[in-house]
Amino acid sequence: MLKTKIKQGFTLAEVLITLGIIGVVAAMTIPTLVADYQKRTYDTAATTFERKLGEALKVMNTQQTLAGFNSTEDFVAELSKHFKITKTCANDKLMDCFEEEVLWGSGTATPEAVDMNTVKTAKHFGQDNWQETNVVGVQFASGVSALIAYNKDATQDPYSNEIVNISGSSNGKSGSVSLGTNALAILYDTNGAKSPNNSGKDLRSINVSKLGGSSCFAEVNGVCISMKPQAPTPHVWNACDADGNTTDAEDQAFMSKYGISKCLSSTYGTNDYWAGAVELCGGTSKMATMADIGKIAAYVYNQNSIGANDVIFSGLTFDSSKATELGLPSPSFTLWSNNANSAGSANTREISADYTYPPQFNRYSNGPLAVCLGN
Repeated sequence: MLKTKIKQGFTLAEVLITLGIIGVVAAMTIPTLVADYQKRTYDTAATTFERKLGEALKVMNTQQTLAGFNSTEDFVAELSKHFKITKTCANDKLMDCFEEEVLWGSGTATPEAVDMNTVKTAKHFGQDNWQETNVVGVQFASGVSALIAYNKDATQDPYSNEIVNISGSSNGKSGSVSLGTNALAILYDTNGAKSPNNSGKDLRSINVSKLGGSSCFAEVNGVCISMKPQAPTPHVWNACDADGNTTDAEDQAFMSKYGISKCLSSTYGTNDYWAGAVELCGGTSKMATMADIGKIAAYVYNQNSIGANDVIFSGLTFDSSKATELGLPSPSFTLWSNNANSAGSANTREISADYTYPPQFNRYSNGPLAVCLGN
């Protein structure tokens, strides 16, 4: 008797259904994976660039060649001795080194298209208090393109360790970088002429509070942040007494200009980091309030709201991608508010991986970041 051998396999319909499911899953996951990869690429490129730039500026500071130039052109010529530049573009030909249009404004704001042909001087980077200098275009050997404006009133201290601070890494390849110099404002594109030319992505900046007509580096729940939050250089008081009062004319002029009611009590020395944050922002009125900082905290924790004085020690998850959009480090930092509650301390908010609260921070201690407001 003949036996029939039965062959088993998938039908054409089953194969097509399986391929369809695979296609749907791929369509859902691949864009997220690509976006995450691009973000890591941009972040790594930005960290590497700022590290190299910071080290060049640190050498210049040590050699006392960071300040004293009369133009951005002269500053760039000195910078090129310490950080290889392959091309320099004059003020009237900036687009030979940079893109004609960029998207400015990260966070929850809709990025604004900015015609870069209108960016010519330091004031177009929001540096209205700098003696006006031209913007100069450069292309670095690393492939990064940039626009630079120099501050003719720049300061330098050959013994300072605050020109560049690198933290969060022991392997020299990662970690956060902060630059503590008032010598330059720089807008740079980590991938040169390639798209998307979007701030918070491939486009990054240092000391740029606005671009063209825009005043918001990022907008969060109605709070317009004018520049990347950064550690301020301390203001040095001349003759503040133990109660936070002074008869020194220079001290009084500084307090009047920036809306400061008490100088730093002489009990704690002369270096006032909170007053430095106020100066960086251009006055207490241009500095984030505790309510503003609560909105920033709510954004990075994906919360509906966090009040000015709320203390939360449970149920929070820090969103590092949102912090990066706002130029904030991860996963722990403290933000200065515009209110100094005494001659020795100021109100702040600490934001950590899983908790946040509003401690009072010593005005004479380095650590908190300045959050400046735009219009």
